[in-house]
Amino acid sequence: MEGHRKTLLCFPILCILVLQLAKTNAKVPAIIVFGDSTVDAGNNNFIQTVARSNFQPYGRDFEGGKATGRFCNGRIPTDFIAEDFGIKKNVPAYLDPRYNISEFATGVTFASAATGYDNATSDVLSVIPLWKQLEYYKGYQKRLSAYLGENKTKEIIAESLYLMSLGTNDFLENYYAMPGRASHYTPQQYQTFLAGIAENFIRSLYDLGARKISLGGLPPMGCLPLERTTNFVGGNECVPRYNTIALEFNDKLHNLTTKLNQELPGINLVFSNPYYIMMQIIRKPDLYGFESTSLACCATGMFEMGYACSRGSMFSCTDASKFVFWDSFHPTEKTNGIVAKYVMQHVLSHFAE
Repeated sequence: MEGHRKTLLCFPILCILVLQLAKTNAKVPAIIVFGDSTVDAGNNNFIQTVARSNFQPYGRDFEGGKATGRFCNGRIPTDFIAEDFGIKKNVPAYLDPRYNISEFATGVTFASAATGYDNATSDVLSVIPLWKQLEYYKGYQKRLSAYLGENKTKEIIAESLYLMSLGTNDFLENYYAMPGRASHYTPQQYQTFLAGIAENFIRSLYDLGARKISLGGLPPMGCLPLERTTNFVGGNECVPRYNTIALEFNDKLHNLTTKLNQELPGINLVFSNPYYIMMQIIRKPDLYGFESTSLACCATGMFEMGYACSRGSMFSCTDASKFVFWDSFHPTEKTNGIVAKYVMQHVLSHFAE
């Protein structure tokens, strides 16, 4: 469904210093997340959709070997980021009834696998659109105010770190897979359309009190195992067209952060670009201890995600840490951990100062 949004490269000594800084001087009381399957911790378990991963072999390397709804063998980037800030080890899904407002007060994700900026993207597999995630967030604010009081809630809302990770599905599940948007927009026009939605969303968050926001970019979409598997003409290499789209869209998002930082007083908006580090992992996997980049761990490693991954689980790899990708769209826990460290080191560390 979507694959990645952040990525990373880690120079161990620097990483250790940054993470220690984050844990000792943390000024972020909560991590609040919006997006797609890269950061969905299980919200889709509680809606009517086939875009789920709450079954084995998903979660086989998570605590207790439990499939939580994360599209991974273990933890996702936001879990690592929350831990790096010294907040909590895992960020729970808002719709999960096992958690209450006391746990959501320090971190929560409203993300939904297979969603995007475009409402039409969320319609493909009947998942939670971005506007609905914002409505959930408004409800969260009310619950938080009832729990902590209005003044404390305002403080937490202003100091919390908001992470956005989405966009891949808009292109791979919608624009290039469905007839609607491509008949009305050129790829560049569609990028502008999506960037406009991103801008409106960030402005809405700002109006609701958010000030520290990370806008996530796209990974090299053409290098996802599914895209490589179906690239017969290109010899199963990365698909240049999709990678070019990712680079172009990332430029638009980067320009958006510059614009909004100039226009919105007090906002601290950063752009988390996963493209180049993910490409480095894919091109030089041995530097990170990976053995496979073109095939995923799950099943045959070519087409499977979601329920297809389950059906082929008997063929899945035995050691996911040797694979960059867990299924045909999503990174392994090891890759997610690298991504999170990179984002902390290069983008988010100043929020802990």
